[in-house]
Amino acid sequence: MIGVHGLTLNMKAFDYLGERLGDVLQLVAIDLRGRGLSPPTSPGTYGWDNHARDVFAVADALGFERFSVVGQSMGGAVAMTAAEIDAGRLDAVVLVDIAGRVDPGAGAFIASSLAGISDEHDTIEAYLAAVRSHGLVDEWDGYWDRCHRYGAEIRDGVVRARIDPGALAEDRAYGSAHAGLYVYERWQHLTMPALLLRATRELRPGTGHVVPADDRDAFLRDVPTGTLVEVDANHLTINTHPRTVEALRHFLPTP
Repeated sequence: MIGVHGLTLNMKAFDYLGERLGDVLQLVAIDLRGRGLSPPTSPGTYGWDNHARDVFAVADALGFERFSVVGQSMGGAVAMTAAEIDAGRLDAVVLVDIAGRVDPGAGAFIASSLAGISDEHDTIEAYLAAVRSHGLVDEWDGYWDRCHRYGAEIRDGVVRARIDPGALAEDRAYGSAHAGLYVYERWQHLTMPALLLRATRELRPGTGHVVPADDRDAFLRDVPTGTLVEVDANHLTINTHPRTVEALRHFLPTP
């Protein structure tokens, strides 16, 4: 199983799941280009299509003709794009709190939270404090600390997020350009078993959901291979919830 993270995270976002599923399957999480330790690439080389081709390249490098993909947030869009490119290689697709459009309030909050992504900080602790101040993780534990420490870099004496600004801007623009009916047209490519993990808590109280209830119901109606598991978590903490582990254990094909 290949784990694909969201717009601003990194491969460490899958540590919790990987450690708890390792007895039944191997989870290989990747840093998308321009994040973590994956170097940035030239303008015009981002977007869901290029990220999806990177997923296939990772599978090729590991020698796996067939595999499953679990994608969180934008990573789920990449997973659906991979299904569009070559569904025959995918045993299963897991969409972690992503399906179609997001509630307007959730979208506005995500946009506002990105405003400080390029801020500079004096210390790693100050950087972590800024991340925590968004209030998106109720119980900040070692997994979240590990993820965001890994996602920070020290350059020229200051600490900032290890995210290439060009990568972030291009992927955001790509997502905006494909925010119409295309987001629902991607569902037709989910011909393999597809699991939607939906966070039942709003991103932040009052902002709405990343997977609105209408999209949840439409997904089950329009994707014949689709199943749903709802998790008492928000868009981020769903990745570190026991219910998510349980759902993946029951859903994913194992050797």
